Amino acid sequence: MQDKSYLMIPGPTPVPPSVVAAMTAPMFGHRSEDFQAMHKEIIGKLQKLFQTQNEIYVLTSSGTGGMESAVANTVSPGDKVLTLVGGKFGERWSELANQYGAEVIELNYEWGTCVDPQAVQEQLAANPDIKVVFATQNETSTGVTNDIEALGKIVAQTPALFVVDGVSGVGGIEIKVDEWNVDILTTGSQKSLMLPPGLAIQSISDKAWKKIEENKSPRYYFSLLKARKQYPKWNTAYTPAVSLFVGLNAALDMILNEGLDNVYARHKLMRDATRAAIRALGLNLMTDDAYASPVVTSVYAPEGIGADDIRKVLKQEYNITFAGGQAKLKNKILRIAHMGFADKMDIIIAVSGLEMALQKVGYPVELGAGVKAAQQVFLGVLG
Repeated sequence: MQDKSYLMIPGPTPVPPSVVAAMTAPMFGHRSEDFQAMHKEIIGKLQKLFQTQNEIYVLTSSGTGGMESAVANTVSPGDKVLTLVGGKFGERWSELANQYGAEVIELNYEWGTCVDPQAVQEQLAANPDIKVVFATQNETSTGVTNDIEALGKIVAQTPALFVVDGVSGVGGIEIKVDEWNVDILTTGSQKSLMLPPGLAIQSISDKAWKKIEENKSPRYYFSLLKARKQYPKWNTAYTPAVSLFVGLNAALDMILNEGLDNVYARHKLMRDATRAAIRALGLNLMTDDAYASPVVTSVYAPEGIGADDIRKVLKQEYNITFAGGQAKLKNKILRIAHMGFADKMDIIIAVSGLEMALQKVGYPVELGAGVKAAQQVFLGVLG
């Protein structure tokens, strides 16, 4: 019998059967009326998810391609920008901005903590010529969710644009683009949106368009000005990943049919159950409850045991895949994703597998303690 596999990493994530089925539909032309009608429908659904009236562009690229598009279209050589760095993907904003010749001011904060809005306000006051502020909604490398609403309110009081990486969060964590003053929100298909990799999605504000129109950086494939020319006809500037568009349409139906409030509550419940289980096993969480991500939980490996050793047992013995740490966190943490097509029993399987793996690597664990704690959260029972 072929082993069942349990993918618990923060992207790619499991794709629902209904989405897989949708993507097996016969291919059709990307310049056809069928595609145009579907494209228009998708944008309407994305506007509900993003909570925006802005134009939204679906690019055929990875999430990082979406981030590069945001930089390439807003940063001219010599522009001063502020990047908020508390993990690997905050660092990516800095790396991209440097590639496009920006003068980068990094606001660094400890990995595993959230950005302090007051510190952002102070940087903007000290540098009134900052053109763009780059933030991360959900720092996947640490399991931290930043306060985009608070940050947006601060940046909106300045001429600077507020650009947000929502690659792992959108679809699992609430975002209100218009109300929270997000000028560009960019996300990717393979995380909370429950699709294979290959799409980046961006909303663009009127304030951002002014900057884009003045931008001096060279760009071709990622030119949003070229994309905008095709937008009224519901076409794309270049050949789109048609099957992924079909899948996106189906995935958005799932999200909207469940109801956004229910989607966000489900993710928070899975987070709370996972964190209760980790505490019951005597392991240390990387983040405080106040800013713990609803879509991924980061856990320190026990003292003297490598996180990758635990992950190896989980994969080889139980076919459960957790993510490891990145950069300075390599072999120090486990990352348990609970995003997109995930529910209560996924958490029970993940925790029970972790308990057995911990025992196999020599960590003293009371079997069932973590599972019980998770069950109590799901049942609304106090431990």
